[in-house]
Amino acid sequence: MHLAPSCYAMPSGQQLQQAAGSGTASRRIGAVKAIHGTVITLTPDSGADVNVMVQASTRIVRVAPGEKDLKNATPIQLQDLQIGDRLLVGGKASDDNLSFLASSVVVMKRSDLEARDEQNLQDWQKRGVGGLVTAVDAAAGTVTISVVSFSGSKNIALHSSNTTLIRRYAPDSVKFDDAKPGTLPQIHPGDQVRARGDRNADGTELTAEEIVSGSFRNVAGTVNSVDASSSTLSVQDLLSKKTVLVKVTPDSLLRHLSPEMAQRIAMRLKGAATGATSAAASGAAPNPGSGHTTTPGQTTSGQTTTGQTTTPGQTARPATSPGGVAEGGMAPRGNGTGTRSGGTPDFQQMLSRLPTVSLADLHKGDAVMIVSTEGTASGAGTAITLLSGVEPILQAAPNAAQAMMLAPWSLGGPSGDVGGP
Repeated sequence: MHLAPSCYAMPSGQQLQQAAGSGTASRRIGAVKAIHGTVITLTPDSGADVNVMVQASTRIVRVAPGEKDLKNATPIQLQDLQIGDRLLVGGKASDDNLSFLASSVVVMKRSDLEARDEQNLQDWQKRGVGGLVTAVDAAAGTVTISVVSFSGSKNIALHSSNTTLIRRYAPDSVKFDDAKPGTLPQIHPGDQVRARGDRNADGTELTAEEIVSGSFRNVAGTVNSVDASSSTLSVQDLLSKKTVLVKVTPDSLLRHLSPEMAQRIAMRLKGAATGATSAAASGAAPNPGSGHTTTPGQTTSGQTTTGQTTTPGQTARPATSPGGVAEGGMAPRGNGTGTRSGGTPDFQQMLSRLPTVSLADLHKGDAVMIVSTEGTASGAGTAITLLSGVEPILQAAPNAAQAMMLAPWSLGGPSGDVGGP
């Protein structure tokens, strides 16, 4: 399970000096890898492992996750430390930077971090929402997203303030931990967004405490080739009609859809397509989420009635909640039925229980749906999630556009059991 960066917040350097009782030459932040006597092997957030030498005079204090100072710190002993604990160490580094003489150690216990992460997950489930950005008004501090499910789509306005925590996913990373502080102007139509906060009575507005955004590539097509040596696969994308190269890493989530489940989803898509065709024949297509109709070819809030807008040469993006089909933006660990309390199928929850596959299990001609980082102009994107066994879904969805409504979009973060906010 990934832990939100906010859980890693440590007291400031000034507070560290207070804990040490004297000025500190430097500091290291990381996780405990091993403990041997009075030597702690620390894995820093960046760089090589370092051996931290604890002296008899070293002050060790414990703080709760999220604390910004040491007012509530509690003194503990070296023997209280465990593997996985987060440390902020003040002291003096050796000339080769491979060892560190500690004058102070500020500790966040792994158990405290896991409990905080679980609370964070629960809060995202209860108050989170996710979808495709349709409009951004930086001056007003508002981002409008479209949330799409089998039952239709609806727009939600996310209102930010000076206290809203805004983060942006790194273009080459699938980890929530790697999200960097961002700004509202960095968010653009077509981006995926997750946010949490308090909604109004009808659920059309949310006062955001946290917004996480990113630009991602979505692929629905067939495998051209698999290169195990470079951990990449080539896919013929049905939407862009282009060959897409995707890299698979240990952080990528690979799942296989059973024929029975694929057929059930395909039947739903066929039913939705039939309903849309019947409505179009009468001259108007219903848009259940917006409460009005559109004439054939007309778009609403930057979306077609299939939930997606594409321009020539542009890779289509799914109009889906980042947490899955159901509105809410997070994949709950609920009752194991694959549905939320309201009875709406939660595709992300189903995804978390599907059998895993490896790159070696994929072969030429296999149908896949992939969400990846955009990558660079010269490099492949990195797979976030890949779902195989989707042949019936792609066959049932007109031009594969409707199938992208089900794209297994998962960024990595608080919903750790699906690779994912």
